[in-house]
Amino acid sequence: QVPLVESGGGSVQAGGSLRLSCAASKDTYSTACMGWFRQAPGKEREAVATIERDGTTIYADSVKGRFTLSQDNHSNTLYLQMNSLKPQDTAMYYCAADFQFLRCYLVSWRALKYWGQGTQVTVSS
Repeated sequence: QVPLVESGGGSVQAGGSLRLSCAASKDTYSTACMGWFRQAPGKEREAVATIERDGTTIYADSVKGRFTLSQDNHSNTLYLQMNSLKPQDTAMYYCAADFQFLRCYLVSWRALKYWGQGTQVTVSS
């Protein structure tokens, strides 16, 4: 099992910022593709931003220019800085990882093997 521990969710007004953290094991952090996915009530889970096994970062069009991935190689932590938040960003956010795929972003979320417990982000207007 590959533990992924998320933190950093919360409630914020539109235009505000939050930073999500996903702490992983060293092996996961250095060899798997990892990323953030979100699921709003009644909607399909969707990819938000991923860092792939070749180091490429991919962002959903809906978050480009507002969300940024970053890494702390000492603590094996993946961060998602979310700025200019909108009510439509409200969702449960999940960290995911997989060793099988080169690109987490390009496969169905159902195919990814490892998931964190999720952290809620609520943006009010």
